[in-house]
Amino acid sequence: MSEPEPSGQKGHARTKSAVKATRPRSSTKGPLDVDDVPLISPSITSPAVSAPLNVPLAPPAARPLSPNLPPPRQPRMAPLSHHGPRSPGPHPRTPGTTSPNFPRSPALSPAPATPGMRRGPSRPKDFAYLLRPEIYHPLTPLNVPPAFRNQSGKISPDTPIPDLVARGLFRAAAIAATQALTGTGDPAVLPQPEPTDHARIFDLLYTRLACLTLIDCASLAAQEVKALGDLNSPFYFEETPSGGAVHIVPWELRVLNIRLTAMGFGDLRRAIMSFYELAREARANLGDAVAQHDNSAKELWKDRLADLGVRVAGALVEMDDLRGAAEHLSGVKGANGDGEGKMAMSRALLFLRLGDVESARGCVVVGGGGGGDNRAKGDCTVAEKVVLALCDMADGEYGVALRRWEELREETDDEMVGVNTAVCLLYLGRMQEGRALLEGLVGEGRASHTLLFNLTTMYELCTERSKGLKVKLSEKVAAIGEHEKTNADFKL
Repeated sequence: MSEPEPSGQKGHARTKSAVKATRPRSSTKGPLDVDDVPLISPSITSPAVSAPLNVPLAPPAARPLSPNLPPPRQPRMAPLSHHGPRSPGPHPRTPGTTSPNFPRSPALSPAPATPGMRRGPSRPKDFAYLLRPEIYHPLTPLNVPPAFRNQSGKISPDTPIPDLVARGLFRAAAIAATQALTGTGDPAVLPQPEPTDHARIFDLLYTRLACLTLIDCASLAAQEVKALGDLNSPFYFEETPSGGAVHIVPWELRVLNIRLTAMGFGDLRRAIMSFYELAREARANLGDAVAQHDNSAKELWKDRLADLGVRVAGALVEMDDLRGAAEHLSGVKGANGDGEGKMAMSRALLFLRLGDVESARGCVVVGGGGGGDNRAKGDCTVAEKVVLALCDMADGEYGVALRRWEELREETDDEMVGVNTAVCLLYLGRMQEGRALLEGLVGEGRASHTLLFNLTTMYELCTERSKGLKVKLSEKVAAIGEHEKTNADFKL
C-alpha cells in the first residue's frame, strides 16, 4: 500500500472511462423518403411545425396545453435601487423599423399573436412592405445584344404578364411585374394590388424573381427576396376553420426563396437544411392525404418530395460534393413510373460528370449493368438511348456515338440530339458538317443556350474573326423568334 499523501496536496485521482453503449444505433429514415409515410401523421396545425430545427423547445412543464399558444413569459422583477423610478427616456431606435429607405418586414418584427390567441374576427394582413419601389432594382440592357434591344418597342404595353412569360420575354415580364407591384405602370393595364391581396402580390413577386433568374440576374433576385424576411414567421400563417394554421405563401415561391436566400448569404448548406424543412412539412401533408384517401393530394405531395430530393442533390453538386450527391440520389425515388425514369436519368448524368461511365450505364439497363448494348438494339427508351450515347462519347467512341445519335434523329425531333450529333462530327474532324447542322437548327427556329454556345464555339474554331459571325447570328436569332437572349448566349 502506498503512503498517504500529505495534507494540503491534491491526489492524482483516476477518472473512470465512460461506459460504451452496447445497443447498436437504430436505422432511421429521412424526411425525403416516401415509402415510410405513417397513415396518421401530425398535421400542420401551427407555425411551430415549420420552425427551424435549431429553435429549442420549451420544457414539458412550461409548454402550454394549446399548440397554438406561445410559452408564457416569466414576469420580470424590478431591480432594487436607492433612487426613484427611472423615467422612460427616448429609445435609440424605434422597435420594428430599420431605415427610412428600406422598411422592416413584419416577418422580421416581433411575432404577432398566433390564431389561438385571437379574439373575435381577425384583421387582414397588410403586405404593403412588398409594394415599395425601392425594393426592386432597375434592369439595364447592357448584357443584351443590340439586335434584341430593338425588340422592346415591338411589345404591346397592354400585353398580359402570362403572355410575356409564355413568349419568352422574361425581361419584359419582370419589369411589368414590378410596375404592377409598385403601381408605377398604367393602372388600366397593370393595376396595383391591394395591400391585403396576398395571393396576387405573391404571384407577381414569384414572376419577378423567377424571370430575374432566367435572364441571369439571380444576384438581383437574391437581394430583392430579402424583403420577404423569414417565411417561417407566424405572420405568414393563416388560421383555418378547423382551428389550425396553413402557410399563405405559394409552394413555388417558398422553394425559390430557399435557393435565392442561400445565394444571398453565400451558404448553400443553408439551402439543404431549408429543403429538408420543407420535406418534413410535405411528408406530414402526404401522411394526411394517405389517411384521408385523397389520391390527388397524395400524388401532389409525392411529386414535391421527389422534386425536393433532386434540389438537395443540385445543392450538393454546387458545393462540389459530387460523390455525396450521387449517394443522395441513389436513395431518392420518384413519385411514379415516369418519376423513376427521370430520377434514373439524373443519376446517370451525375455519374457521367463524376467520370464513372459504368455506373451511368448501370442506371438505365436491366439488372444495373451489363446489358446496355442488348437493350439498345431492342426495347430501350429514348432517354436510355441518350444516356448510352453520352457514355460512348465519354469513352471517346465518337463513331459509335454518332451512329446512336443519327438513329435517335430518325426517331425524335429533339434539338439536344442534333446538338450532340454536331459535337460528334466536330470531334471526328468533320467540323463543316457539324457547323451546317447547327446553323440548320437555328434556321428552323431553335435557339437554346446550348445550341448557340456550341455554334459560336465552332465559329471561334473556324476563324480568328469570329465576332462578326456572332453578331450576324444574334441578328438572325432576333429576327426569327421573340425569346430574348443575352451576350453570354453568343459569347460576346
